[in-house]
Amino acid sequence: MAELADMSQTDADASVFDDPESLAEALRGEGYVIDRNLSVVVHLATVLGRPLLLEGPAGVGKTELAKSLAAASGRRLIRLQCYEGLDDARALYEWDYARQLLHVQMLRDRITAELSGYEDLSSASAALARTNVGVFTEDFLVARPLLAAILSPEPVVLLIDEIDRTDEAMEAVMLEVLAERQVTVPELGTFTARSEPWIVLTSNDTRELSAALKRRCIHFSVDYPDSARECEIVASRAPDVEEAAVVDVVGLAGRLRKLPLRKSPSVAEVIDAARAASILGDDSPGRTRALLSLLVKFGADVDTALEHLSTGNASTSASGGPEIAADGSSPRGSVTSAAFGAGRARSSSRR
Repeated sequence: MAELADMSQTDADASVFDDPESLAEALRGEGYVIDRNLSVVVHLATVLGRPLLLEGPAGVGKTELAKSLAAASGRRLIRLQCYEGLDDARALYEWDYARQLLHVQMLRDRITAELSGYEDLSSASAALARTNVGVFTEDFLVARPLLAAILSPEPVVLLIDEIDRTDEAMEAVMLEVLAERQVTVPELGTFTARSEPWIVLTSNDTRELSAALKRRCIHFSVDYPDSARECEIVASRAPDVEEAAVVDVVGLAGRLRKLPLRKSPSVAEVIDAARAASILGDDSPGRTRALLSLLVKFGADVDTALEHLSTGNASTSASGGPEIAADGSSPRGSVTSAAFGAGRARSSSRR
């Protein structure tokens, strides 16, 4: 038993990254390119054992970070997808009533014989209440994501995705898990975490989260990556796409994000658009409109994008910086140079 405990402890220690650099390298191996500031915060969350709350617009890689963190650490991912109307039974646990009923039916004859000696119904009912028929045990407990993370003997990554879609009442249900790493089941008592889960919460910032929840978390605001890092992300996820196509689409997405759209292009959509640009080629008729079909998802937004792209009103980058042309060039130099290195940029321009 001591040897098993030592092995378990060794496995747990091996899953903790030594420093932010090793964490970033491990995530890069899973195709996730993380910036320095976020890697430091994620490392702190894993070392301190504190929940990590990531807030920011949809499509900036918050969910993907949790998935990549699980893959890089060798931990199982347990995901709770939040939505309006989420209740305890879907988040914590529920009883398997069908199995409980079957269990009672199997014991029916034995129960009838045991109660036959009582003269009236009230005394028989009282005797039945004192008898433990084994209905409320862990065998009949159906663990939902929060309890499953607590009961897991192996460390897991618990992803509570889009928590801003629930109401504050559901947030309060989660506080016990976030603060004490435990879940209380009235019929059985309190289950304390059997291993140390890493907890990642994401929010698209559609509503303000409660102060009680934020107080229990390490908080980080995630925004769209800059052009150089987004080029690197796209190149890592779509290695077959030419550099020129990557830079072209990233520059287009940056201009679109500056516009008053209902939904700005996500990083995942930029990756899809880069693959499409590689298939279409530079001289394909209707190329821009085809790329907008992947980057923009509302009709009114398409009209806005076409108007601004045709008139040149979106001449500055999403960060308010200098103009980035469709080929990735700017007054400060090529975005390709920043993302891939000057040598590769020159090679790309010669092609």
